[in-house]
Parts: sequence; structure tokens; C-alpha cells
Amino acid sequence: MSTTAAVVTALAAFMAGFSGASVLARAKFVVEPLAAYGVPRSWWNGLGVIKLAGAAGLVAGFWVPVVGVLAAVGLVLYFAGAVITVVRAKAYGHVPFPLVYMAPAVAVLAVG
Repeated sequence: MSTTAAVVTALAAFMAGFSGASVLARAKFVVEPLAAYGVPRSWWNGLGVIKLAGAAGLVAGFWVPVVGVLAAVGLVLYFAGAVITVVRAKAYGHVPFPLVYMAPAVAVLAVG
């Protein structure tokens, strides 16, 4: 793995992990928009765990590359779903937020 790929992967893992932990910690800046978008509270723990699993998968990819690739694909799909959720809620000004978290996962796939 190149240095660039390692840095991008570490950044993607950090961002996904931060996002997942923020949901599980019920950070106001995360859960208020989720509620506004109509995401049921019963989903919040699962969504946080999925993001943490994606972060762990990216880190595992340092040793088992296929796991990292699958984790990156999963995170891209997750954040694509987040974009769809934001658009369906007509919160167009919030679309950049999931894209910011998706970008490093896409970069992992591009450099890997």
C-alpha cells in the first residue's frame, strides 16, 4: 500500500469512526438533523454501529486489503443513502455534509 493510500484510508477510517461515535453519543449536531429528516430513533444505534464497522473494516484493510475495499464500498453506499435521505427531506443545504464523509471512502477506492 502506498503512503497516499495509507493516509487516505486512515483519514476515511477516522471520519467514519467519528461520525459513528457522534451518533452513538447522541451529539446534538448529528441527532437533530436525523430527527428533522425523519430517521426513526430506533435506527440511530444501528446507523452508528454501521459507520464504526466501516471504520474498523478500513483499518483491517491494512492487513487484509479485500476487507478494506469492501468497507470502503459499504461506506460509499451508506453515505449515498444519507444523501438520498437528506434530499427526500428537502434539506438541500445539508447535502454537502454526507458528501464530505463519503469523499474519503471514494478516495480509498480510487487510490487502492
